[in-house]
Amino acid sequence: MRQYILPFRDLVVHQGLTVPVYIDNPMSVTCIETASNAGQKIVITPQHSWAYPSDPEDVYDVGTIGEIVQVLRMPDGAVHAIIRTTDAVNLSDIKVENGLFSANVAPIEVLDDSASEQTLALRDKIAENVQFLSLAKKFKIDKLRILMQSYPLPAFIDSVIQTASIETDVAVKILQATSWRQKLMILLEQINLIAETAKIEESINRRIHQQMENGRREAILQEKMRAIQREMGEDTEEMDTENIRKRIERSDMSNEAKEKALSEWKRMRSLSPMSNEGGLLKTYLDELLSMPWEKSDVQPIDLKSARNVLDSQHSGMRGVKERILEHIAVMKKTGGNQGSILCFVGAPGVGKTSLCKSIADALGRKYHRISLGGISDEAHFRGHRKTYIGAQTGRIMDALKRCKANNPVIVLDEIDKMGRDWRGDPESALLEILDPEQNKSFRDHYLEVDFDLSKVLFIATANSLNMSNALKDRMEIIEIPGYSEDEKVQIAKEHLIERAAKDTGWDADKIILSDDALRHIIRNYTSEQGVRELQREISAILRRSLLENDGQDIKTKFTAKKIDELLSVRKSASISKRIGFGACA
Repeated sequence: MRQYILPFRDLVVHQGLTVPVYIDNPMSVTCIETASNAGQKIVITPQHSWAYPSDPEDVYDVGTIGEIVQVLRMPDGAVHAIIRTTDAVNLSDIKVENGLFSANVAPIEVLDDSASEQTLALRDKIAENVQFLSLAKKFKIDKLRILMQSYPLPAFIDSVIQTASIETDVAVKILQATSWRQKLMILLEQINLIAETAKIEESINRRIHQQMENGRREAILQEKMRAIQREMGEDTEEMDTENIRKRIERSDMSNEAKEKALSEWKRMRSLSPMSNEGGLLKTYLDELLSMPWEKSDVQPIDLKSARNVLDSQHSGMRGVKERILEHIAVMKKTGGNQGSILCFVGAPGVGKTSLCKSIADALGRKYHRISLGGISDEAHFRGHRKTYIGAQTGRIMDALKRCKANNPVIVLDEIDKMGRDWRGDPESALLEILDPEQNKSFRDHYLEVDFDLSKVLFIATANSLNMSNALKDRMEIIEIPGYSEDEKVQIAKEHLIERAAKDTGWDADKIILSDDALRHIIRNYTSEQGVRELQREISAILRRSLLENDGQDIKTKFTAKKIDELLSVRKSASISKRIGFGACA
């Protein structure tokens, strides 16, 4: 038999309940009056749509059928009705005529296991879990207990569904269940899910509240501290912030850098000094202000003085020193670093790095050496973005900051030993640095503003020509050959003996090393093109002599025989030690 359908929003009613309903929608009023006048039952069904449905697809195909007990018409046209539900029903062949819904109904058979122990245990468990919900305040627990004790199971289920605002789909699923035990199982799962969700929300809210309280407490204390400091005239934080602004305005940085600095200063001022971002911005501004934007070592170039410095610190290498003086002469004429970048290539120990130091002394400029051996990350030159943890400027900007001048001599040592891997190609960054047409506006990733590197005198050193053509094209290769025996003797007399005496605590006047003795060391104990090994052997002789004389530097003439005696003991001890280790192994 076809029955009229009364659609409701978010309302699922279980069988066996007497439900009061208030209806003010004209179509719903017509529906209940038509069913009442015809003496028919009516089906209460939830709907999918929010407005009054207009299509059979807008209502669920499950509902609750009941008798219309009473209809009370109000003056405003609304209706108060009391419906006593009898069965859950499945709907089929739903139709709508003149806005009224009707369908064929088939009762859902429900096993009456409401009195079984398992069913009652599930009911008690639901009631227990409800008490621990954050929604428990909405539940009147005493009322729930009365429902459990004095009313049938449908009233208990309906009360929990309505009060916990369980979704319509779940409520329909409960209505369709074929036993009271199944209904309670579905309801318990949903209550447990709500309880877990409530715990998570409560934990999050507690954490947020605690963070807000801590932040508010710190802000209040900081504001009080600032107020006290202002009263005492000691607002150091405000003074420090204001001093940074004044330093920015007084600095000689470029207009682009000054705009960037003031923009970051405004951001820093709006942040708490205790915040992480505020500290990072202050560090960034300190880095910008510490750069030597227009600070130069101004000293007139004196070619005669430069020649004297090179000759006094280096013996031989006449051709190399002449090429260096030519470069310095061009610098004197042009007032800049016009010309190719010099690259000294030679075997270890021939004096490449010390020659660079001598150039800095000759020009009266600061000196800084950057070792490139094993570098494979271009961030070494370009720096890191500020967003990285532990971000800092590249080594070029760091060198300028340490030198406190924008025109130092920077030595790129062992340029042939740079690497390359997944972190980037440092050579590409180096090409930009060495190109005078590009390095006028070099941009470090950390500073994020252009810096003029054209005043810096870059000098490279290498042990071989194992470099890319692009890199060699940027530089003028000056090969430093190995020293002859006569040159080594001269270098030893002028530099190495005095240096070895200083290293070992000797009085240089007590060391007598003739040319023949030096030649004896060179021929029998060294096998290099440079003089580094020669200095080590001279130092070894002096150390051994100190050991034999109880630490006293007695005036000694080191003959070839004496040298052999001192070095042979040292060499034999070293060999015995290696053999001993080999035997243990």
